Amino acid sequence: MPLARSLSMTSLNGLPQWEDEELPVEDLLLFEVSWEVTNKVGGIYTVIQTKAKITADEWGENYFLLGPYFEHNLKTQVEVCEPPNPAVKKAMDTMKSQGCQVFFGRWLIEGSPYVLLFDIGSAACNLDKWKGEFWEVSNIGIPFHDREANDAVIFGSLTACFLKELSSQFDNKPNIIAHFHEWQAGVGLILSRSQKLPVATIFTTHATLLGRYLCAASIDFYNNLDQFDIDKEAGERQIYHRYCMERASVHCAHVFTTVSEITAIEAEHMLKRNPDVVTPNGLNIKKFSAMHEFQNLHSMYKARIQEFIRGHFYGHLDFSLENTLFFFIAGRYEFSNKGADMFLEALSRLNFLLRVHKADVTVVVFFIMPAKTNNFNVETLKGQAVRKQLWDTAQSVKEKFGKKLYNALLKGEIPDLNKILDRDDITIMKRAIFSTQRHCLPPVTTHNMIDDGNDPILNTIRRIGLFNNRTDRVKVILHPEFLSSTSPLLPLDYEEFVRGCHLGVFPSYYEPWGYTPAECTVMGIPSVTTNLSGFGCFMQEHVADPAAYGIYIVDRRFRSPEESCNQLTQFLYGFCQQSRRQRIIQRNRTERLSDLLDWRYLGRYYMHARHLALSRTFPDKFEMEPSAPPKTEGFRYPRPSSVPPSPSVSQHSSPHHSEGEDENEDERYDEDEEAERDRQNIKSPFSLGVLPEGKKKQHGEYRN
Repeated sequence: MPLARSLSMTSLNGLPQWEDEELPVEDLLLFEVSWEVTNKVGGIYTVIQTKAKITADEWGENYFLLGPYFEHNLKTQVEVCEPPNPAVKKAMDTMKSQGCQVFFGRWLIEGSPYVLLFDIGSAACNLDKWKGEFWEVSNIGIPFHDREANDAVIFGSLTACFLKELSSQFDNKPNIIAHFHEWQAGVGLILSRSQKLPVATIFTTHATLLGRYLCAASIDFYNNLDQFDIDKEAGERQIYHRYCMERASVHCAHVFTTVSEITAIEAEHMLKRNPDVVTPNGLNIKKFSAMHEFQNLHSMYKARIQEFIRGHFYGHLDFSLENTLFFFIAGRYEFSNKGADMFLEALSRLNFLLRVHKADVTVVVFFIMPAKTNNFNVETLKGQAVRKQLWDTAQSVKEKFGKKLYNALLKGEIPDLNKILDRDDITIMKRAIFSTQRHCLPPVTTHNMIDDGNDPILNTIRRIGLFNNRTDRVKVILHPEFLSSTSPLLPLDYEEFVRGCHLGVFPSYYEPWGYTPAECTVMGIPSVTTNLSGFGCFMQEHVADPAAYGIYIVDRRFRSPEESCNQLTQFLYGFCQQSRRQRIIQRNRTERLSDLLDWRYLGRYYMHARHLALSRTFPDKFEMEPSAPPKTEGFRYPRPSSVPPSPSVSQHSSPHHSEGEDENEDERYDEDEEAERDRQNIKSPFSLGVLPEGKKKQHGEYRN
């Protein structure tokens, strides 16, 4: 047996090195396969899109993404070009000669990776044949009525065909790593293994199919993980064939990964395999050159949201916008999985606490969750029209007032303020005031819901009675549509809206990772998450006092629903009691956590998975020293020094806490000193550049 190449973390153009150079490193190709390449369906799109730059930096021209072709996506997101790699071009030409349309180009995102897009429609005539072949190798039958599963079979068959044509050009040399995301791409992995292609395979599940279905059915999922009859549960939900595709992909892969520790536990029971590596999801972090620029953005977009509130609550604007906090929840409309049920119950209790203690703060809560609608609510549009009319009236009166004041001052006179406004001005202002009179409550929803009577959010609002009454200190607005800067109602993109809010609330019951609180964190906005979300578990592991840094973690795993709801209520009430300065301090701390979520740090887990796949697939040619996945040992954030040592400070256990504590905290707070200490807690990432000659690292040395 020839001497195996020892995998090293030294990078030459981002590629792994070996002790002997029999195989040119530039021949090693990485393919990532997903249904969401250039095709935004869910969170996997965000993972792949944001990770592309760090992967392209590592692999250069040898990194390719495989996905489905959709004409609109190709025209708007891809710059079509010819493949620079002759082997890839030859494999594409072979597939085209067989009648399958394949498109190649650069994806116009950061990193500009190459993409190959397969036209599913051009190969649909082969569906029955490919379903038969898939049955022969897996004994999994696909129902004719499940279009998504049928498309997955076509996409997977095309992927396997491409990998076969490509690998045949390399004389069985280990030149290819293929990374498959989710069950929609898994058929390609299963077929590649059944054909014994010389391809190192990785499979990542971002959420188990059955886990999502069971949690949506309000089943006590996490306390009964080891008691479910998996086949029975999948069959009753008519997803047995999909579940089998997912499970077969998991067991066929050389390396199996999930995105969080909580999903790893779930996969062990649902899919019957422990993940080899946990690959946390990251983001591309944009660091501002000016200190506290994110605070300025918060003020700017908060003012834009306040303008919307002035129109939405016209006639009922008897609360101070300066003392109004904006909370929000956003994501797929999964009422219980996303925690909207618990959030609404906590809001009812928060409203009671604020009223009983006569707090002068008002909370406006936005639900940004898309549902079926019949366009905008007339009353909502009218509110914005009334607001604009009032603004125009005020501007015209101000202009006349200004001219009279200016002329009087030129004459050296102090004008009689009782006479400077004439009768017409008074009449105009009175008419404007009368136009703001309202005989109904401000609407709870901004759109006309198609199935209003069965909508779970609206039905819960009816039950708890949060109808935006004058006496309510908590106001609710359901915006059942994704945000857009072109909207006539709330003209803000999602990122702008998040920056303008004070707190994101995501008390999810089922959340394999949780990009929404992660996005809040990198924008310096505090958020609520749970220990059933991958993000929440990740923060608990790396931050000693998450609440001090604006990450409030609700315990939904080891507490009853009632206890969890009370804990969430206390988090919300404690946040409402903070002074403006305390919120600014907390936002500074929250924004500093963004380094934890940078792909420059988290990309190491994907690198480890790829090296592990090579050593397992070709053990006679590649080896790596036995080691656990890389650790982020430099990521432990201690409690900020300005926070008193009592653990009760970051979440007040009672409605009334000591104001003295807050004053002491402000006195101890030194932004520059805390920021420098936190910077020291994040060590430099491993280098992706070329190391000096003679200094090769062994696997495991690159971890921080």
